[in-house]
Amino acid sequence: MTRTAISVDHIARVEGHGNVHLSIKDGAVETCEMNVVEPARLFESMVVGRKFADVPYIASRVCGICSASHVITDILAIERIFGVEVTDRTRALRELLVYGSYLQNHASHLFVFAAPDFLDMASVFPLAKANPELFDQALGLKSLGNQLCNLVGGRSIHPITAVVGGFTHEPSRDEYLAMADKLEAEREFARAVVDLFNGFAVPDIATQGDMMAMVAEGRYPVADSRWARFLDAGVTFDADRACEQVEEYEVSHSAALFARCKQTGKTYFTGALARINASWGALSQEAKVAAAKAGLRPPERNPFLNNVAQAVEVLDALGRCADLCRKLAEPDGPFEGDSIPVPFEVRAGVGTGFTEAPRGTVFHQLELDDAGRVVHATIMTPTAQNCANLESDMRVLAEKLIADGAEAPEVRTEVEKLVRAYDPCFSCSVH
Repeated sequence: MTRTAISVDHIARVEGHGNVHLSIKDGAVETCEMNVVEPARLFESMVVGRKFADVPYIASRVCGICSASHVITDILAIERIFGVEVTDRTRALRELLVYGSYLQNHASHLFVFAAPDFLDMASVFPLAKANPELFDQALGLKSLGNQLCNLVGGRSIHPITAVVGGFTHEPSRDEYLAMADKLEAEREFARAVVDLFNGFAVPDIATQGDMMAMVAEGRYPVADSRWARFLDAGVTFDADRACEQVEEYEVSHSAALFARCKQTGKTYFTGALARINASWGALSQEAKVAAAKAGLRPPERNPFLNNVAQAVEVLDALGRCADLCRKLAEPDGPFEGDSIPVPFEVRAGVGTGFTEAPRGTVFHQLELDDAGRVVHATIMTPTAQNCANLESDMRVLAEKLIADGAEAPEVRTEVEKLVRAYDPCFSCSVH
């Protein structure tokens, strides 16, 4: 009998702290654990008793990169309770703000966290020396995401202009047009990024779990749909039913809750790959061509290709946001109304907000009292939803590698790559 233990303590190049433990006995994977070792951060308790207006900006501190998504998600939950209907212009601005965080996140993940895996580098710093032009372009893309969030949200992180019912400030016509030019100028680099990540060899595996993403007829939604779908199960549900459709559960080896589809009991993946599988037809033609050239077509189930999916989303977002900026700059553009906050009345109730954060779907359910103070809050972050599926995919990968004759060092390396391909934020998973 032979037994091999593979332990990765504090996985490098991810946000937060997580460990991997594998036990292999006689050539078979006996145990496989994804350990989230972050302490509880208690955001759900922190907002109890606070006025509704404070909650989005407290919850935004769950994540620096995804802060825009948490702000908008909380605002949507509050508006659901108050019965607030915002203008098309406000919806467009919210989409811009969320996409700004996509550019921030995807640029950071692809080049700082993921790329070194495929370039035989321990970190991004050798890349800066080996290919300073590529490094500078990557930083430029991240900077552009910061600029877009700052333009729309008033800050590059933890935005302050988005409020219940609208925005407290809106960019000028010249600012919109200048931003549109900057976004369009990055598209050539974004096409090259898709090709770059398509050129990296990855193990041929398929996730055994389901996938879940926001859906809307004829659109690629990130912040303006109430509908989520488990793609394999074919279960489509309103965000208000998220806590009924998603089952969170405890495991002894993780500080983060794990999640599965309640109807099927299957774990699931949420993120760029799930979104592209769900809304392929609504990608821009340019992004669709780049994705098809990279061999990324639905149904794609290899979780390593989440990296390529993020690169495709960057290309799609640049064109989409440039178009939004130009339309918002038009005096008589297509968006009805203005972004000034609409009036509303505070009332008690329960509501759920739902957006597609860069790393995947995020749900916030709030219960407010008559004074608009929080009675109860539930947050479901993308990484918390992904942990169970990641653990399952780690086992699939390890079993394949062992069957192919891989030794322990190779198994360890490839499992680490898989964890990073999921783009996890373990700090967010314990929220």
